[in-house]
Formats: sequence, structure tokens, C-alpha cells
Amino acid sequence: MRIGIFGGTFDPPHTGHLLAAVDAAEQLALDRVVWVPAAQQPLKAGVSSADAAHRLAMTHLTVQGDDRFSVDPVELERGGLSFMVETLRGYRSRQPDAALFLLLGVDAAALLPKWREPEVVQQLAEVVVLARGGEEATLPAGVRSLATRRIDVSATEIRARVAAGQSIRGFVPDAVAAYIASHGLYR
Repeated sequence: MRIGIFGGTFDPPHTGHLLAAVDAAEQLALDRVVWVPAAQQPLKAGVSSADAAHRLAMTHLTVQGDDRFSVDPVELERGGLSFMVETLRGYRSRQPDAALFLLLGVDAAALLPKWREPEVVQQLAEVVVLARGGEEATLPAGVRSLATRRIDVSATEIRARVAAGQSIRGFVPDAVAAYIASHGLYR
């Protein structure tokens, strides 16, 4: 079994996340990509603006319809600061024979040396950086780069567009846009 662990704030999850996950699933021949919304990212304190229940619901809506994808609320249920090393330990204990791949964006990979127990993270899973077309980064030793398509969209931009009353069509799946509107998020 080949499992990709795709963590993030997902505030909101968007087409860039979705297409990067598709690229990773296909290029790494993953059996499953598990999306893991963070409760609180230690290196991004105060950045999240939608509460955990909304972020979890939007992540479920993002992955619906693709059997390769699932959502695991383990970090939300654990609460407090989210440390990927704990999440990976849990996966390793439940699936000792699985090949685990930690899927990161370039921005997250640059911070890997500051994570809790980064050496253990790299022992528990192969760290794969999803580098969007043309994006370059200095990667920590032992980290693999995987080229993905370039989608210039960010959660920050989406939140700003919603706050300004602009359309987010195409930035997020339609079901996520409807959820954001119906719950009045990011206004």
C-alpha cells in the first residue's frame, strides 16, 4: 500500500491543492491520498480564519467523487498544535508495511528544519515536495521534488476575494464555493 499524507490548513482547500494531489497520486502511483487538516500549525499561528469544523467540511467537499482521496480529522481531534511527526507515528503504527509519502508544498518544505523532530518525520515517511511548474526551492537533504502543474491560486487570495465580494468560481470546487457562501465565511 502506497499512502500520501497531505497536510495543511485548508482554509479553504482550493483547486491548486486538488490538482497537486492528483499529480502526486498519479506520479507516485499512490493507492490513497489522505488529506489531514491541521488544528493549529505551529509555524502559522493565527493565520487560519475559518474554524476547524468548517475547514474539515470544505476538505470533505473538495475530495468527494475521487476514490483515491480521503480526509482524516486526526489532528483536529487531537486539538492544540498540530505536529506532523505525531500524525505520521500514528499512520506508521496502524500501517507498518505501508510506504508513506508526506506531500508538502515548497513553502512548507522550506520550514521542515524548524518542525518538531524533522529527522523522525523523514524516517517515518518519504518527504515529497510538490513543486509547481517553474517553482524552485532549496530543499533539505533527503527530500524529493515532484513537478506538478502550476496553478496560481492561494487560500489568502481566495479569502481576500470573498471579503471583497468577488467571485471565487474556478478557485475552489463549486461545492466549496457554495459552502463558503451559505456559511458566510471570510466576510
